[in-house]
Amino acid sequence: MKAPQTTGNLKKHDSTNGYALVNGLNMYYEIHGKGEPLVLIHGGGSTIQTTFGRVIPLFAQTHQVIAVEMQAHGHTADIDRPLSFVQDADDIAALLKHLNIKKAAVFGFSNGANTTLQFAIRYPEMASKIIVASTFYKKTGAPDWFWDMMSKPTFEGMPQIYKDEFLKINPDTNALHRMYERDVARMQAFPSITDEQMKSIKAPALIIIGDRDVVSPEHAVEMQQLLSGSRLAILPGGHGDYIGEITTPHDKVYISGILAMINKFLSEPLAETNHK
Repeated sequence: MKAPQTTGNLKKHDSTNGYALVNGLNMYYEIHGKGEPLVLIHGGGSTIQTTFGRVIPLFAQTHQVIAVEMQAHGHTADIDRPLSFVQDADDIAALLKHLNIKKAAVFGFSNGANTTLQFAIRYPEMASKIIVASTFYKKTGAPDWFWDMMSKPTFEGMPQIYKDEFLKINPDTNALHRMYERDVARMQAFPSITDEQMKSIKAPALIIIGDRDVVSPEHAVEMQQLLSGSRLAILPGGHGDYIGEITTPHDKVYISGILAMINKFLSEPLAETNHK
């Protein structure tokens, strides 16, 4: 296990980064800012920076941001075990225990949102609130074109900026290919969450999608109906526009408005959140 260390490019937000040995995985994490804990879980094929790099400084003004890189992604090397959303949720729980954080809000984007749902199901005592962004809980939540694409994926079709950002961190092209293959295989065998499991989630939830996202608005409404007391925001734009994900336009005014909405949700008292 590598102890947390302060690095020059993180000092702006009173930040540290390091590694923690969790469930046999040497997981990379960064901590930014002070306040109530907020875990950020990136999307598939991504890193902390590609998913959340444009909004971490804003979240760090009001929260202690714990941003992670999951198995095989970015700084966190792959190990010989299955890649699954359940395992990722177990790794998040183990990391929080390592950091002596008993409870945290969790914001997951895309694949990271599936991990967030599993975390809320498996560790209800550790999830104060959840933000579930641009994801579906069963295969029918994504349009046919998405599954057609997943049925015949190519490495060439992976956004070049994802490849470039991975290789900046880890120049091993074999590791990049392996990460791509494992992410594709996980999505091709996507494990749906049952309605009963969704109903078991007690943490107040904010569901966010774009109106041109990989999840249908109808499915987002279905999720809201299953998650008791949850809130739903269907925003103009595509997959991650609202947080400035690296493949999307960087509209600072739009993003700051969405973050104000997210921060309002995070700051609401639990009783108020559950009954609105």
